[in-house]
Amino acid sequence: MKDAAKLVGVDYRTIKLGIESGTVPTVQLGPRRMIPRVPLLRAFGVEV
Repeated sequence: MKDAAKLVGVDYRTIKLGIESGTVPTVQLGPRRMIPRVPLLRAFGVEV
């Protein structure tokens, strides 16, 4: 979450809330939850 927050320039708590509300997409890979880069950028309006 911290890397994702840094990438889009927001606080990590914003990413956490986005994941909880479903606005930030995630993919479960075994025990880890990953945030795909392109969908994350699109969710925050960053040009890809």
